[in-house]
Amino acid sequence: MNYYIFDFDSTFIKVEALEELSKIVLKNNPNRSKLIRKVKKITSDLNNGEINIETALIERLKIIHSIYREHIEELISRLKSKISSSFLRNKQFFKRYSESVYIISTGFKDYIIPVLEDFGIPENNIYANEFIYDEKGMVIGVDKSNALCYSDGKIKILQKLNLKNKGKVYVIGDGYSDYLIKEKGLADRFYVFTENVKNENVIEKADHIIPSLDEFLYINRLPMSISYPKNRIKVLLLENIHPSAYELFRKEGYSVEAIPGSLDEDELGKVIKDVSILGIRSRTNITPKVLNYANKLIAIGAFCIGTNQIDLLSCTNKGIVVFNAPFSNTRSVVELVICEIIMLMRQLYKKCKQMHNGIWEKTSKGCKEIRGKKLGILGYGNIGSQLSVIAEALGMDVIFYDIADKLPLGNAVKVKSMEELLRKSDILSIHVDGRPENRNLISSREIDMMKKGAILINTSRGFVVDLNSLKDAIVNGKLAGAAIDVFPEEPKNNITEGFINELQGFDNVILTPHIGGSTEEAQRSIAEFVPEKIISYVNTGSTYSSVNFPNIALPELKDAHRFIHIHKNVPGVLAKINSIFSKYNINIVGQYLKTNEYIGYVITDVSTKYDKNAINEIKKIPETIKFRVLY
Repeated sequence: MNYYIFDFDSTFIKVEALEELSKIVLKNNPNRSKLIRKVKKITSDLNNGEINIETALIERLKIIHSIYREHIEELISRLKSKISSSFLRNKQFFKRYSESVYIISTGFKDYIIPVLEDFGIPENNIYANEFIYDEKGMVIGVDKSNALCYSDGKIKILQKLNLKNKGKVYVIGDGYSDYLIKEKGLADRFYVFTENVKNENVIEKADHIIPSLDEFLYINRLPMSISYPKNRIKVLLLENIHPSAYELFRKEGYSVEAIPGSLDEDELGKVIKDVSILGIRSRTNITPKVLNYANKLIAIGAFCIGTNQIDLLSCTNKGIVVFNAPFSNTRSVVELVICEIIMLMRQLYKKCKQMHNGIWEKTSKGCKEIRGKKLGILGYGNIGSQLSVIAEALGMDVIFYDIADKLPLGNAVKVKSMEELLRKSDILSIHVDGRPENRNLISSREIDMMKKGAILINTSRGFVVDLNSLKDAIVNGKLAGAAIDVFPEEPKNNITEGFINELQGFDNVILTPHIGGSTEEAQRSIAEFVPEKIISYVNTGSTYSSVNFPNIALPELKDAHRFIHIHKNVPGVLAKINSIFSKYNINIVGQYLKTNEYIGYVITDVSTKYDKNAINEIKKIPETIKFRVLY
């Protein structure tokens, strides 16, 4: 028989109970902050083995004086909301193994027993200190006959229980006193729990580091509420993705690594082998060669609008879902375009350079208002349509062309062809997608159609405009100016690579380093939107907003298991899956199927009992691409 010894503070709960109690008792004390810091320092020293338990108890209770029962009641209420996440989701483990679970803590039974009442752990298996109260309900001391008042208290309790002679003993905790149980030979393994705190002095002494209870249950093949520990899901974020994304993935329990720049095929191939979730922006290319190394990859997040840098078909065929952020940076791009229009029309870039060089040229020659000018928008999607609204509010006349039938906003007018748009526009702003047929969409032929003295702005894709043709038009005066934010070749990072381009050196050409969506607001919005979609996919199987999978929005499921089956879209696969369920007499409580041209996506919810041999048979269906058990 196996026995499981758990600490309470910073293990079963996210906090140290006496620190929380100090916040309650000292609420109205003018020196509250200073005193609470002292309590925290004592607790930290204790957990790192720098002071003994007797000293820590005495010193903390000196600071937190005048404790009453009502304070304990408030503490219990607080602690119930601070139970560690991985413990909460694995209540069934404690109920199933309740007779083998022990809580041994230098905290106090007064709050530990009420906090753990829903976990089914017998009170006789909970060992902790106890307060002594007077007739008014005020704490006047602790029970000093309790071994846990002293440094060797946990050792004495384990010696008395004599569990080591009855079976294997596993200790799970975050403090030095938990390690001592193993060090004294009273446990077979010591697992340092790091979901809430990391005590380096203890971590280096542990047999295993467990970032969550899921990890402990997983490596010991014990029943768990999820199919795979979240800390084993590795996330790799490239290209300076906003820190909010890092925090969201980290809070979910994933292992997260961030690399500032982009990586080429070979570099990415070397690091992607164990990655489950990849986050990129526009400079990293996801090719079939990269995907050949990505054996664990289940999702890619494009923290930008476009996905032309990702081989979507290869991802789909490998069962890798891709999410992007189609709306999150729209406003930022539009504001940059408006800014560039005004700068070019007023020759601000040229005049700014002159002033920095000591030249005072006050003249209105060539400087124009944007009011009444005709803005031509090539591509009337999210960005193009919002640009239309703002430009019109500034007094511009807006025309647009899009290959799809789009409803005009405000007084914008759709023209019949791209050629008509080019001929009529004073300013051309390009907002097309990254499909291959848009390569060199604007070249010498198209520029020749434009008005003499027109302005061209490209914030869409670098390959859309032939830059040599654009340079010629700037040199010969066909165009009065241009603003380019995207380029056919862009540096992989901001540090080791420079930038060389044929448009450099012109004072009527604005060059920006792909910053259309690079505002704090946009990047924060993207960094929240994309992780939320990926986390939802991992937790529920929902593919809503995916750019390459059939879109299904799914709720979280309780008291059942959810199976995710991704397969080639050929007839008969669903029948094969259901025949296996029928063969093993597995009850289906819900099933969803959606397909696209390439794959079928089946989500099956089954009752809690099922034969695991059925899973192996489903995986062997020839058309299977990927199979996951969510919970």
